[in-house]
Amino acid sequence: MRTHMLALTSAACGAALLAAATLPASATGPGPGGGQEPEPAGTTAVEGDTAAATAAELLARARACSRISKGAYRTDSGSPKATVPVCGTQDAVFWKADMDIDCDGRRTKACNRKTDPYFLPETAFRSSRGEPLDSAALPHVVVPGPSKVWDYRKSGLTGGSVVAVVYRDRVRYGVIGDTGPTGIIGEASYAMARTLGIDPDPSTGGAESGVVYIAFKNSRISPIESRARARSRGAELAREFVGRS
Repeated sequence: MRTHMLALTSAACGAALLAAATLPASATGPGPGGGQEPEPAGTTAVEGDTAAATAAELLARARACSRISKGAYRTDSGSPKATVPVCGTQDAVFWKADMDIDCDGRRTKACNRKTDPYFLPETAFRSSRGEPLDSAALPHVVVPGPSKVWDYRKSGLTGGSVVAVVYRDRVRYGVIGDTGPTGIIGEASYAMARTLGIDPDPSTGGAESGVVYIAFKNSRISPIESRARARSRGAELAREFVGRS
């Protein structure tokens, strides 16, 4: 986490440092690590799939907001106002925000304390092997921790719930993989940013605005690290979301 980490408590930081001591020193490389599924060749995008929901269709469906959050979120810890509500439909929730880069989890060449000064060697949800997720390899989204503003769990969401992320004319699928501060929204993994064409650098990258996150209710996949299952299920749910089931 970049700016979001400023809101963490000292207790949480202490727990994360303790957890770091138990991680294997051999965790290197930006590619898939233990428990992370490698990306099959030729499947990094939905381009060419004429049946897929387009970015324009998803953005049009998410244009009107039926607010389900009891208030709004800031996009960064230093933001002067909370301006981002969480909106809902019968089958999904969505929000429009920026994108900060989450590099937490498994240590790799792309994600570590040298590349990310706020790096934590843990994620709220773990792989099928019980290990922290690899943010450099797995496209995932960070949701705010449960609070009076909104509790993602009460919206049928959990770790492994399928998400669609839209940026400009691109749509990419992933899962909910981590939680962040309770008052901030708008964050996704290094891998998610990279697939969207957003600079994934955890210190200087991200997008200032224009990112739409759509999380589908009761859509948890297993194992959480299966990119193929997230894409397949996400494409199906996105078609239903825009009325093309």
